[in-house]
Amino acid sequence: MTGALFEISFFLAAPFWLLMILAPNWRPTAHIAASPLTVLPVLALYLVMAVPVFPELWDAVRSPDLDTFRDLMALANGAGAIWAQVIAWDLLLGQWMFLEGRRLGISPVVMGPLLVLTILLSPFGLLLFLTLRAARKPRTRPGNPVPDRVDGVTPS
Repeated sequence: MTGALFEISFFLAAPFWLLMILAPNWRPTAHIAASPLTVLPVLALYLVMAVPVFPELWDAVRSPDLDTFRDLMALANGAGAIWAQVIAWDLLLGQWMFLEGRRLGISPVVMGPLLVLTILLSPFGLLLFLTLRAARKPRTRPGNPVPDRVDGVTPS
């Protein structure tokens, strides 16, 4: 069962990634990406896998060292729980990057590959995005410090 839950965890997050990558200009995408609730199904799987190995999980976070973490990862539920946690946090990170990219006016042609990289290797995707973000300024109207677009919505 843990193997199936491991596989399902990514598929629960995939629709949100697909929206941000393939439908970035669709109005509901920004509203969906602005919700932290997108991770709830993945976190539910996390709990299902983490509860049976809670003592080992608690040991790994209470007194972290490589051997304790390795022991946790040797358990199917331990590895599955850590994977679900990574999927959930990567999705939240991707949602932030998506919204921040919109705020800064970064083209979806640039953001799409960055989001794919973030799905696969989130630290690399985040580092590239932060570099790009540092080089950009939010689009604002003259005399107005508020960005022209927030979460994809142009203020009236």
